[in-house]
Amino acid sequence: MDLFTNLALGFQTALSPSALFFCFIGVTLGTLIGVLPGIGAMAAIAMLLPITYHVPPTEALIMLAGIYYGAQYGGSTASILLRLPGTPQAAVVTLDGYPMAQQGRAGVALFITTIASFVGSVLGVLLLAGFAPLLARAATAFQAPEYFALMVLGLMAAALLTQGSPIRALIMVVAGLLLGTVGTDLQTGTFRFVFGRAELVDGIGLVAMAMGLFGVSEVIANAARRGAPATRRPTWREMIPTRADWRAASPAMLRGAGLGAGFGALPGTGSSIASFVSYAVEKRVARDPSRFGKGAIEGVSAPEAANNAAAQTAFIPTLTLGVPGDAVLALMLGALIIHGIIPGPGLIEAQPALFWGLVASFVVGNMLLLILNLPLIGLWISILRIPYHLLYPAILVFICIGVFSIRNSVFDIWVVIVFGAIGYGMRLLRFEPAPLLLGFILGPLLEQYLRRAMTVSRGDPLVFLERPISAVFLGLAVALLVWTLATGLRRRSSVTSP
Repeated sequence: MDLFTNLALGFQTALSPSALFFCFIGVTLGTLIGVLPGIGAMAAIAMLLPITYHVPPTEALIMLAGIYYGAQYGGSTASILLRLPGTPQAAVVTLDGYPMAQQGRAGVALFITTIASFVGSVLGVLLLAGFAPLLARAATAFQAPEYFALMVLGLMAAALLTQGSPIRALIMVVAGLLLGTVGTDLQTGTFRFVFGRAELVDGIGLVAMAMGLFGVSEVIANAARRGAPATRRPTWREMIPTRADWRAASPAMLRGAGLGAGFGALPGTGSSIASFVSYAVEKRVARDPSRFGKGAIEGVSAPEAANNAAAQTAFIPTLTLGVPGDAVLALMLGALIIHGIIPGPGLIEAQPALFWGLVASFVVGNMLLLILNLPLIGLWISILRIPYHLLYPAILVFICIGVFSIRNSVFDIWVVIVFGAIGYGMRLLRFEPAPLLLGFILGPLLEQYLRRAMTVSRGDPLVFLERPISAVFLGLAVALLVWTLATGLRRRSSVTSP
């Protein structure tokens, strides 16, 4: 069947009353869960997975997928308004979204994230529909050396996320890599740096760390403030971006969506790397990089488009290769298997109604999210009108509930407190938390792929240079590092020169 015939079959499935109902339930729950910091799509899908046992496979997958990409939409809300990222990719939106909210442009920031999310999702769906078999075959060309080189490139890009010295950013990346070694060595089963605490056997909680570094540190820094911010519910005219905003945000959306779609198609990468890299790219192509971190609208639109595009194309390796891109997709893979459907290269031919119905439901679901989110912008901004002495305790309560609900561990609440203090200290010393978070995320993956590559090559490090794709990635990483350091030296010399 050609593409149009497949899409016709897909929309016939996705527009059936039962599929529409479960799609609406999924995207609505996903948005609400995304807005609540710390809960996340993972916990929601885990709780709702038993319900899908009594639902046909197509509707079950449509609902779970709606929760997944609906949470991508809602995740930016708390990041922009309260500097509370519930996911790593939402942490990137915080860098410029929160300053925009402080400048009284929260409505514009939320409006542009909704549009960017839609654009990224639609582009991801188009790639998923048109190039799923081709991208699946391309993804199989990536082996351990290529993934290791890709992770190194991502870490080098983290150095571009800081407004200060790139050396400080690299220090944060190394600190994140070291924190990522805490827990169980997957290859030997040895406990590393757990200090006798059973809670650290599985490593430091990612959400707990992100909440502490971004959320609690913000509460500490502003604890002495009184009253409520001078915020009112904006009109529709005030929420719509200006022509200058559109000129800056539109190309950034397209670049971010393209990067996100590419990263999402690679199994094991996920949307976090896409968000960080898209932000770094925008900062490098900008005429005035100093605006980033102070409310640049490109710093909001690009990572938001990237993470939503990646959320769509992440289904390519999951469905066509049986290799989930992250833990959430692993749960959905489990849901398929429970229903007796085995993901793999033959899924499209064996289950065309399911595959193309899911693809079409992405279009329907994203249209529903656009309709749902735009009218709610004013409601979310009303959160900022709550007095600080009431808002900040409520934030801390939500953080504790969200973090505790992930692993039912009081220890994770202590982790939030510790990293909140560390984040406040970093704030005083002008170290940014985003590179540390990316180092923490990529550290275990970097170690895993390095070990695999060295095992296959029998300890020969030249394997990374003998394979063209990995050699190109490593070359780009080195060039990026040299470029960043050279730029920093030039700026320093221009400042010191009379």
